[in-house]
Amino acid sequence: MFLLSERNPELMEYAGEKARQVSLQHFGNKVFARGLIEFTNYCKNNCFYCGIRAGNKKATRYRLTKEEILTCCKIGNDLGFRTFVLQGGEDPYFTDEKLLDIITAIKEKHPDSALTLSFGERSYASYLAFRNAGADRYLSRHETANPEHYSQLHPKNLLALPRKQCLYDLKRIGFQTGTGFMVGSPFQTIENLAEDMLFIADFKPEMLGIGPFIPHKDTAFANFSAGNVELTLFLLSLSRLLLPKVLLPATTALGTLNSQGREKAVLAGANVVMPNLSPIEVRKQYMLYNNKIATGLEAAEGVKKLGESLAAVGYKLVHERGDYFN
Repeated sequence: MFLLSERNPELMEYAGEKARQVSLQHFGNKVFARGLIEFTNYCKNNCFYCGIRAGNKKATRYRLTKEEILTCCKIGNDLGFRTFVLQGGEDPYFTDEKLLDIITAIKEKHPDSALTLSFGERSYASYLAFRNAGADRYLSRHETANPEHYSQLHPKNLLALPRKQCLYDLKRIGFQTGTGFMVGSPFQTIENLAEDMLFIADFKPEMLGIGPFIPHKDTAFANFSAGNVELTLFLLSLSRLLLPKVLLPATTALGTLNSQGREKAVLAGANVVMPNLSPIEVRKQYMLYNNKIATGLEAAEGVKKLGESLAAVGYKLVHERGDYFN
């Protein structure tokens, strides 16, 4: 709490310098590329901050077919990607049976690639089946570790404890597990952020996603301010110092708020980027928040330019699996 409340430019630069040193020590100047496939923007939940919440009747919905997902993977594979991230809302259409069919097909066609899943809360049995089918990693942000704050961001049927229990289940099953939180979300306090840092210190995720809150025009939080870029970068640096070997993305949200957001995040200790492999025609429909980047350097077509922009700050974009290592 002291660090967060007393931060200043000198302190943030010092933290960034130390975080860079730790990242270079463990990973060299590598930044790992992950191919993101946003396969459905249907969601049964009504999280107050999210643009694809069930209650948003203005959202244009889509689902990718198994064949479309496999085409995305082939395009990514041809570009050199060796990790695919299958991300979507909590869509009841995608039953365990359908998901297992997709997971099995991806792993059969790309056995040398890692597969990361990210579609919310499921049962222990479901997670175990996904793992047994060959999935390697699972991302599930806890969003906020404080139960009261969680209840301010979600409807009454969604609680912080079950969300955290899913994370412990995933780790127990053997997934490389990722969590994370928003910076500057409505009603968030310095105490809340300190709790988030204590939670990740205890949980020790293999992956950690930290990005600024950005409002969406069709939610109850439309008129709230976006999170602070500098505070987000500072938290990335502190996270790298706290968890030296964690896989730490430079998030799309940072790139949305600041044109140099990805590069700044890498210089603050991040070492993962996630270019978009989704079909171009659906990218703008997976709109979690206003003005989400859907083309340019964020898209897979811009991988070369993204590599050049990272090279300009001394880092190398690599397409290897980039697994967490002890």
